[in-house]
Amino acid sequence: MREKAKVMTEEEIRRVLVRISHEILEKDHSAIKELILIGVKSRGDHLAYRIAEIIERVERVKVPVGIIDANLYRDDINLHTTKITVSKTDIPFDVTGKWIILVDDVLYTGRTIRASMEAVMDFGRPSVIQLAVLIDRGHRELPIAADYVGKNIPTSTREIIRVDLEEEGKTDLAIIYETD
Repeated sequence: MREKAKVMTEEEIRRVLVRISHEILEKDHSAIKELILIGVKSRGDHLAYRIAEIIERVERVKVPVGIIDANLYRDDINLHTTKITVSKTDIPFDVTGKWIILVDDVLYTGRTIRASMEAVMDFGRPSVIQLAVLIDRGHRELPIAADYVGKNIPTSTREIIRVDLEEEGKTDLAIIYETD
């Protein structure tokens, strides 16, 4: 695998998260008290916390943040050759009737988001589930679209996008790699 291009810098990621936060606030400002952000493991959780912090700075409203690991809900779990590890899901509040925004780093086939929606439904019945992603790279296998997109980056199926975040001990960065 070789690095092909840096597609987002630390500053671009920061700006995109500020923009997404403002788009969320503009969508339905009156429903902000019903808003819950749920980050998809891994990296979507860090982005969800960042968006919640921005919203809190702007609106002085604390938005609850949960974390979901949807690995056990995936429809392709038996197709993986590597061992699937499951981490903790942490949704310590009722989601019934709430405005849920799932947050993920990269939207690709849509399978992780489908699994995440199914996992959220085990915690209750939200009034709406929306999706915010840092990067949409295309190649959907399911009819899933993001409501809030940081950046659209068309890719080939031979490419992957890796997002590094400071919460994982790295510098915020998004890079396209090409597989051999």
